[in-house]
Amino acid sequence: MTAGLNNYLVLSAVLFSIGLYGALSRKNAVVVLMCVEIMLNAANLSLVAFSRFVTPVALSGQTVAIFSITAAAAEVAVGLAVVIALYRQRGTVDVNDINLLKW
Repeated sequence: MTAGLNNYLVLSAVLFSIGLYGALSRKNAVVVLMCVEIMLNAANLSLVAFSRFVTPVALSGQTVAIFSITAAAAEVAVGLAVVIALYRQRGTVDVNDINLLKW
C-alpha cells in the first residue's frame, strides 16, 4: 500500500492544527516559536506533496520548500534574539508579561 496525496494532506493538516493550537494556547515565547515552526513545516509538507503528485518531473514544490526552510531558519534566529533580549530586560519569557508597546 502506498501513501497517496490525501494521506500527506491529512498529515499536513494535523501538524498545522497542532501548531496553531500550541501557538494560540501557550504562554512561553520559545514554545510559541516552536509551534510556528511546526506550522511552517506542515506547509512545506503540503508543498512537496503537491509537487510530487501533480507535477513529478518539475521540482517547483521542493524548491519553494527549501526557500521556506531558509526563511524559517532566519526567522528563528531573529525570534530567539528577541526572546533573549526580552528575557534579559524583563526576566521572563511569558507572552502575557511582555507589554513593551503599551503606554
